[in-house]
Amino acid sequence: MDRHERILILHRLLKGARYPVPLARLMEELGCSRATVYRDVAFLRDALGAPLESGESEEATFRYASDEGERFELPGLWLSSEELAALLALNELLARSDPGVLAGALAPFRARMERLLSDHASGRALPVERIRVLSSGSRRLDQSVFRAVAGATLARKRLAFSYRARSTDAPTDRTVSPQRLAHYRDNWYLDAWDENREGLRSFAIDRISAPRTLAEPARNRAGEELDAHLAASYGIFSGAPKAWATIRFSPHAARWVADEHWHSQQQGQRLVDGRYELKLPYSNSRELLMDVLKYGPDAEIVAPVSLREEMKIMLRLALGTYAEDA
Repeated sequence: MDRHERILILHRLLKGARYPVPLARLMEELGCSRATVYRDVAFLRDALGAPLESGESEEATFRYASDEGERFELPGLWLSSEELAALLALNELLARSDPGVLAGALAPFRARMERLLSDHASGRALPVERIRVLSSGSRRLDQSVFRAVAGATLARKRLAFSYRARSTDAPTDRTVSPQRLAHYRDNWYLDAWDENREGLRSFAIDRISAPRTLAEPARNRAGEELDAHLAASYGIFSGAPKAWATIRFSPHAARWVADEHWHSQQQGQRLVDGRYELKLPYSNSRELLMDVLKYGPDAEIVAPVSLREEMKIMLRLALGTYAEDA
């Protein structure tokens, strides 16, 4: 452990301590000798200005002055090697999952973190190439559109744009009060109050064009309302759940599904024959059916009957595609 990390740990110990900390505990926590602890204490007090007090009763103790200790913080950015590595990993995740959208804004922070890590650790650059992020199904995103949508959302201004829904492919003009941005399955969505339709809607940002930030302030909807309407059902489709789906997976597929998160309200249990039963609410069946189809013969929709019949129709249509030519 180098001095940077020892000082960080020492500060956190003293900051969180309700009583003076004995020298023996500091030696144990820092993994160093008595002399090194005294040098670190002196550096923290004299070079960094910490309100540090020491006591000499039966054994040496250290504490922050009660009147100043709560206000004192280390100057600059002080993070452990593990914390810096975690931040760099997060930055790499953002850079590779959405190249160009967020990576540019975070580039200065990444350079600073890399310098900090090299300064107080081994001196070698962190091998971020060891982190791989493989996007699946991400759609092309116009950076200028994303910035305009994000800017209006954060500035709490209304937004006007042209929207071409995939379901109809017909362009419509929308004026909305942005509520929040959502990143779901490698793609970005805007949750908003549609001023013309007077209801909450979710818009795929890659289908938005010609966005314009308006002068009117956005209407704010309560977080509880947003969650109830936009997050209560399965997937990105909005609306209150209309039914609960029951799906049973084979013992083989259960090894994966039992550890997967499909919905915040999902209920799962292993059956006596080794299968796994999953129950979850949904409002629109399309996305749920596509997810179940991934498991092929290892998944069966048990209820409701209407959803089971929809799956049967999809399977018949798929089979018809592979029918031999007449």
